[in-house]
Amino acid sequence: MKPVVFCLAASLASASLFLHAQTGSPRYPDMPSETPATVNTAQYGADYARREVMIPMRDGVKLHTVILVPNGAHNAGIVLTRTPYSATALTTKSYSNHLGASLYGYDNATDVLIEGGYIRAVEDVRGKYGSEGDYVMNRPFRGPLNPTPVDNSTDTYDTIDWLIKNIPEANGKVGIIGISYDGYTSLAALVDPHPALKAAVPMNPMVDGWHGDDWFHYGAFRQINEPYIYEQDGTRDNSAHWWTSNFDDYDTYMNAGSAGELAKRRGLDQMGFWRKLVAHPAYDSFWQQQAVDRILAAQYAKHPPTVPILLVHSLWDAEDIYGATAVYKAIKPYDKDGLIHLTLGPWHHGGAIEDGSNLGVNQLTFPADPSVYWRQHVLAPFLARYLKDDSSAAAIPIVTAYQSGSDQWQQLAAWPVTQPNTRLYLHGIAALSFTAPTSKEASYTEYPSDPAHPVPYLPRPNLPSCYTAGCPWANWLASDQRSASGRPDVATFISEPLTAPVTIGGQPVANLVASTSGTDADWVVKLIDLYPDEVAAEPWMGGYQLMISADIFRGRYRQSLENPEPIPANTAETYHFELPNANHVFLPGHRIAVQVQSSWFPLYDRNPQTFVPSIFFARPADYKKAEQKVFHSPTDASYIDLPVVRP
Repeated sequence: MKPVVFCLAASLASASLFLHAQTGSPRYPDMPSETPATVNTAQYGADYARREVMIPMRDGVKLHTVILVPNGAHNAGIVLTRTPYSATALTTKSYSNHLGASLYGYDNATDVLIEGGYIRAVEDVRGKYGSEGDYVMNRPFRGPLNPTPVDNSTDTYDTIDWLIKNIPEANGKVGIIGISYDGYTSLAALVDPHPALKAAVPMNPMVDGWHGDDWFHYGAFRQINEPYIYEQDGTRDNSAHWWTSNFDDYDTYMNAGSAGELAKRRGLDQMGFWRKLVAHPAYDSFWQQQAVDRILAAQYAKHPPTVPILLVHSLWDAEDIYGATAVYKAIKPYDKDGLIHLTLGPWHHGGAIEDGSNLGVNQLTFPADPSVYWRQHVLAPFLARYLKDDSSAAAIPIVTAYQSGSDQWQQLAAWPVTQPNTRLYLHGIAALSFTAPTSKEASYTEYPSDPAHPVPYLPRPNLPSCYTAGCPWANWLASDQRSASGRPDVATFISEPLTAPVTIGGQPVANLVASTSGTDADWVVKLIDLYPDEVAAEPWMGGYQLMISADIFRGRYRQSLENPEPIPANTAETYHFELPNANHVFLPGHRIAVQVQSSWFPLYDRNPQTFVPSIFFARPADYKKAEQKVFHSPTDASYIDLPVVRP
């Protein structure tokens, strides 16, 4: 046995020497490292100076901020963005010594920023990427949900205070701009704004996560955001990645059963924000106290707005179609000085700063690029008017709205264009008209709803949401709805061909009278422009079914958004809910269509159609097929309140 012991000892000694060599002990030192502690990017030949700083907040936390100063800048305005998506990434779009190349892409209206000579500042919100502190998704404002002394409002205030005192090329005027989450931080800047904040441009902002932005739509959970929550909430630098198990997302979510079961399988329940979502499926105080439209309305009711605001809304926004117009509706009544403006553009999420000539390949195309027009004629003069010492830039209209169908920009004094709405009735022969139903027609239309075969929101395969080339997610709201209209579990109602244009400008409202054989149900209502069978100039649009406005309502909230209740089986109930804003002309020869269905999968989690305390954790046995009836009788009329604009 001794030789064995000797050999073992020798092996251990050799391993020890090897480990010392690997760890760089004094006995076996490493070669001197060739990598510097930090890299200072050479600026030779660049047309701008790049500065990276850590700005101290009032609680001692420091936030990483990238500042780009054009060469020769003097008395220049500052355009700030606060982001959870990496300030470094948003200011390093390409390896170039030209500022325009560095800024190209998300959140950077590059042409306007470069031509305007603005100083660009982009900051990581606390807890993300280069910034210190703890990250909280859409950190609530100080109060019951946030006992700390800091929030996105105070962080913006402290950042602006530092910028105007430490950038000698600046003129002391700051504007804030951002899309989506960065649109939310732009709105947060308006809660107790810094005196140097002179303009705000919240684009497609996250405003109310339950009513109609990222997390829920009227109680139906947008489960395809589970990967976003996993990656955004999981690590400081988004290095923990969600993984796919199926090429088709439809299969991924179906195989898991419920959204809660998928979260459990993927470890999403490690993330704090996920646990909050699960704990608050109804519109309780957790959501009400975070709704930015409510917060700003309460503030402006006491103190009218002092900062000029340009709210930007995309009419085909797949992510935050609720927020911008909800804020405008909430705060415009307190605007005594004409400081609050609204744009409604024919874009997907963030499309105002991208190529806006179409909404996807071979889909809705425009005769001229609406995004270029908006940047040149709305955004540029708005920023110039308030961020430059020369305030001679032209004032922009209160509302700038693109009217699809007629394909023209409108300059309006108010939004919506008209009140009251006009009723568009559903009829018993799959028809649709502005006349009320009569007793001579069938009193209801029936269709099945089977959770085992939910209606896809797009033709399969359903690819994960993304904005890369070839990904259908960004433009899916403008996708052809023919694939749904031919299904037996979708009730479709169609008008006669129009002999005169029908123009709408505002928010359609669904008034659905329906019953279910189950004890819970979802109701999806879609307003559609049905193109003629032949379109001479655009043959690919022949018979196209273009969705103009649509949303989903979870039936358990019909009586109260805070307190869900079972639906009495086989009983006609009224479901009254607002659809997203629309500004559209249904042209002569076109028809108007309405589709009603009870699933929109996997965009939204399946309703088991059996009332359970939490749909997040519905069991397989809870999912049951149901028979749905949509009523259209003189006493139980279903209709869409259309915001029709009269000639």
